[in-house]
Amino acid sequence: MIASKTERRKREQTVQATDLCRQKLLGYSESFRELARSFGGSLPINGESFSVNGDSPCMNGGSRSMDRQSLLEERKNWENRKVLCDNLSEMAEIMDRVAREEITYEPMEAQKEHLISRALREEALCAEHLCYVPCENGRTAIGMTLSTVRRGGCPAEEVADILSVLLHTQFQVSAVSPYLVEQKKHSFLFMEQAKYIVLSGFARAIRENEQVSGDNYAFLESEKGKKTILLSDGTGSGEKANEDSGNVLDLMEKMLEAGYTGTAAVNLINSALYAKDEDSNHPTLDICDLDLHLGKCRFLKVGGAASFLKRGKRVEEIQVGNLPLGIFQHIQVQEIPKTLQNGDYLIMMTDGVLDAFGEEGGDEILQEIIAEITEQNPGEIAEILLQTAIHRSEGRIYDDMTIVVAGIWENSCIT
Repeated sequence: MIASKTERRKREQTVQATDLCRQKLLGYSESFRELARSFGGSLPINGESFSVNGDSPCMNGGSRSMDRQSLLEERKNWENRKVLCDNLSEMAEIMDRVAREEITYEPMEAQKEHLISRALREEALCAEHLCYVPCENGRTAIGMTLSTVRRGGCPAEEVADILSVLLHTQFQVSAVSPYLVEQKKHSFLFMEQAKYIVLSGFARAIRENEQVSGDNYAFLESEKGKKTILLSDGTGSGEKANEDSGNVLDLMEKMLEAGYTGTAAVNLINSALYAKDEDSNHPTLDICDLDLHLGKCRFLKVGGAASFLKRGKRVEEIQVGNLPLGIFQHIQVQEIPKTLQNGDYLIMMTDGVLDAFGEEGGDEILQEIIAEITEQNPGEIAEILLQTAIHRSEGRIYDDMTIVVAGIWENSCIT
């Protein structure tokens, strides 16, 4: 069938709009890179040489002394510019990735499209433009435009259930799709359910004589089957520590949603805290990225207490010997990958828990206790560990304690 002149014109306009957006993004990207270069460079001291070791920096071979305060201010300005430079460079990279990203789709077979459209029509749902959308790791999603005449709309999960029955594969609504099918047309993406599911639980205790905890945690979902657990312990305790760790998690969440990689986001936050030069603001940061399709995870730890992977009675300690955020201008963020199995538990905690078991050999004692736990509910596991830690410190709570537990199960094992 030959497309009409109107259809060809619409198709051409769409292609032109896409190209225009791509060119704009690439142009913005280059502008950000140019700005980054203008903020970059080595530490300048107005063309003067100086000694960083002595108390009196010198100029022109030591002929006269330079004001030390001026030197420190110059260095501070340079550190702030370095933060801007890193941020602008990362933003340019994100724009490049988006501009070059190609979303492909394959038309759905006519018979299958008719089957799905008819089943949805019986539920007062109108489906158009049905197609397959290839995803990473060889998975396939189903895309379509949906609308309904129902008052109040229809939960998109109902559509996922219908697709699951018709196609004999478990589907779920993508995290980027709307929650409701409404009278106005919207695009939806339905993904195959991940191989694994995760259930989480937590337990926490506030340091005695304090009103709020200096620890904060968060669970993020970028798309179905991709989850991130964040845990931060602020320096000290109380409201200031709570604010500091909360700010770190807020920044991490916003950066990850904007497209920053975990490592890039950590480095930028570290640089920003270092440039602020606050002695009392050095939060820790634990990150665990979960891929429930592949059954894998990776840890990024910056100054946090040990984490643990429990597999039956076998317990593996996950630890990296680095310092909290903001102490050094540059940090090495080491990624620790792990492969997950049905029935695994990931246990993350702040150092108040570990300290309760003693400075010498406390982690080994804790490993033995974790190995003997037989409860399966993540919340109960977290509570058992918390109460054990409080008991070990004779009922005293000398520091904030937070425990986050994530249990991993295969979808096929859940009834």
